[in-house]
Amino acid sequence: MFSLAGKNAVVLGGAGVLGSAIARGLSESGAAVAVASLSDSRARALASSLAGGGAKAIGYQADATDDVSLRNLARQIEQDFGMVDVLVNAVGGNRQDATCSETTSFFELAPDALRSVVDLNLFGGAILPAQVFGRAMAANPAGGSIINISSMCAFRPLTRIAGYSAAKAAVSNFTQWLAVYLAQSGYPNVRVNAIAPGFFLTEQNRFLLIEKESGALTERGQAILKHTPMGRFGNPKDLIGTVVWLASDASKFVTGIVVPIDGGFSAYAGV
Repeated sequence: MFSLAGKNAVVLGGAGVLGSAIARGLSESGAAVAVASLSDSRARALASSLAGGGAKAIGYQADATDDVSLRNLARQIEQDFGMVDVLVNAVGGNRQDATCSETTSFFELAPDALRSVVDLNLFGGAILPAQVFGRAMAANPAGGSIINISSMCAFRPLTRIAGYSAAKAAVSNFTQWLAVYLAQSGYPNVRVNAIAPGFFLTEQNRFLLIEKESGALTERGQAILKHTPMGRFGNPKDLIGTVVWLASDASKFVTGIVVPIDGGFSAYAGV
């Protein structure tokens, strides 16, 4: 039921910290994997590593915020793999210049930086890939599974990261909207869900959680662990089981949900 044997999966942002772990997990569960990233070399290196284990995997360069780039990618993947069964939108991230700090208030954040964060996470991380790859899934009687990546800040806005919080809240909302739209438009076998990771150390958030000079936790990092009942940051491998479930036939009656993977952060009131 949880096997992905015979399924073709596309992982956008597949060379990132979280995306690469997800791509590897899908591959180990039997899927053939197309790894797409802005970095052609990193995508191909990961695909080569997966293929070295006997799986089918190919790396591609693509810009998920550009619909032309995505359409070109979809055509190439169709030639190399055929039908796409699983799409994981792992594109996303924040920018330091779109983040409030002790020296930069909300009123001083550059509009272009905020627009860039929303464009990356909402359009590149959900809407545009769903348009391009969802069309092919809708044409397939077997349907498919679209998996977006939301965030804890979609449940409860986090301080300092105004653009990122707004964008991820929109990703969760769009995930539910698209799930209903497809099911009611005659495509009930195209399922749309999201995962909401808790706090995982990535290049985009390291500056917020770890002191650059000492390597110690920042005040923010300490507060996060204090409010995470399991007492640790997430490991990228912690995402794999849920993604495989959502990608497989084990969840074939599941659509329109956002699954927290957060060590209990969203359940904890602080007392």
